Amino acid sequence: MAWLFVIVLAYLFFSLSSFGDKLVLKGPSKAVSYAFYAGILNILLVFILPFIGFEMPSAVMFLWLAADAIAFILGLYFGFLAVDEFEVSRASATIGAMQPIFIFFISLALFGYQGMGTYDFLAFLLLFCGSLLISFEKKPKLTTKFLKLTLISSLMYGVDYVLIKYIFADTGFVAGFVWRGIFVGVMAAALLLFKNNRKEIFAKRNTTNKKLQKTFFATQACGGIATALQSYGIYLAPVALLPIANSLRGIQYVFLLGLTCFTSMFFPKILKEKISAQIMFQKGVAVLLIVAGLVILVF
Repeated sequence: MAWLFVIVLAYLFFSLSSFGDKLVLKGPSKAVSYAFYAGILNILLVFILPFIGFEMPSAVMFLWLAADAIAFILGLYFGFLAVDEFEVSRASATIGAMQPIFIFFISLALFGYQGMGTYDFLAFLLLFCGSLLISFEKKPKLTTKFLKLTLISSLMYGVDYVLIKYIFADTGFVAGFVWRGIFVGVMAAALLLFKNNRKEIFAKRNTTNKKLQKTFFATQACGGIATALQSYGIYLAPVALLPIANSLRGIQYVFLLGLTCFTSMFFPKILKEKISAQIMFQKGVAVLLIVAGLVILVF
């Protein structure tokens, strides 16, 4: 069950990263810029290649790496488009909610039926329902554009999630992680081929606030650690349990809820959010479902 501990730890760092985003972001950002900056730094992993033997993947694996990088960048892009157009909580919740379902069918197509025990399936249902309940605050307005952006993003993230497992199965964790990062960086750099993208990416932004700069870099560091831990958790987890690993995303919202409530109560000058009794009850029930799912997985 080492994968479970690693995934939970990953979502702790994802929650810290999301909390940092709450402090740094003052309004919606441009989707292309976000996708570019979220992917481009991965290309620095090329400097690690000499330390892992610089073993070149096979030609077929190069295609899988490219497919995974494209899926990841597209997931980022359509996800940020959805966040730009609609409320962050609604878009993020819908994207996250659909991923376990996509992951189940994509892993079935790529790996074949692996089997999931009765208790594992029960844990999945509890975690899935808990994740839905804790992430949604209002009824999403299911417009055609909302569904298009969120479902494409969720599908691309699902493809990325399963392909990561497929790549690691062939290359091992370290080599696979490095090569995947390099391909993601290259695909992010490819966004610069288009003039409109370059104009958006290199637009001047206000970065004079030193505290915000420090928070931004700390947020990026937490996000990087979270991504590495999640990748390792995917490497360790059995194929049949990949949907469960993804549905543990609800734990991220539990951590984020705790951080937000604590800060609002003791440091309101930093962040102040009003949470109604109805919302707290809803999130409390969600936490119980998530805890129940974890207990079933562990015992």
